Amino acid sequence: MPNDLRKLPVLQQHFDRVVVLTGAGISAESGVATFRDSGGLWEGHRIEEVATPEGFNADPQKVHQFYNARRRQLSEVEPNPAHLALAHFEQNHPSRLTLITQNVDDLHERAGSNCVLHMHGELRSALCQSCEVKIRHLGDLTVTDICSNCSNPTLRPDIVWFGEMPYFLDEITEALITCDLLIAVGTSAQVYPAAGFVQTARESGATTVEVNLEPTAASHWFDLSVIGPASIKLPELLSSLSA
Repeated sequence: MPNDLRKLPVLQQHFDRVVVLTGAGISAESGVATFRDSGGLWEGHRIEEVATPEGFNADPQKVHQFYNARRRQLSEVEPNPAHLALAHFEQNHPSRLTLITQNVDDLHERAGSNCVLHMHGELRSALCQSCEVKIRHLGDLTVTDICSNCSNPTLRPDIVWFGEMPYFLDEITEALITCDLLIAVGTSAQVYPAAGFVQTARESGATTVEVNLEPTAASHWFDLSVIGPASIKLPELLSSLSA
């Protein structure tokens, strides 16, 4: 990989509309645990128990405990240089960047990013099942917590579970079909709808780049694969786009 990414043919142009999609890999470098082992279990639980509406309805206390543990972990981690580089790029080029994340942590915001599309929801947010209002929530959630809008004890984690529709799909689709550069960072891009993002961008004429620790099954969809830690490679890449 050349030291100066601007020498790469696919980057020898100016990009007016940049979309960045971030996945678990960017937060893993900050120490955010995935909670999922090689057997597909999340902290010893089946996905159906803690990441579906049916699991929540069956045992809301168990689900709250699972996400409370993830929420508490956020106080133990900090944004890394990849998060900071994205915030810096947005601040210096506010009209050029659309930042989409599959992550439910708040590391992008804590790094300084102001406009983040959390397609899978946010740990530090609660969703009321009665009135559908989203409420900022930093501490633990319990089955007795009251919605500040409707006063019902019907709060759940504001997380998009399996079988539910991701957030911001209209905005994401618009960004993908109008961008001229898509960068996917720390994601395998194999699970839909995110798996279709690179194809949508390519079909609309965008240059596509991935930044990952190793090639993935979706690497053949990208014009350029930048292999290495996001905390090193993404700042280099964004710096090459700053002109």
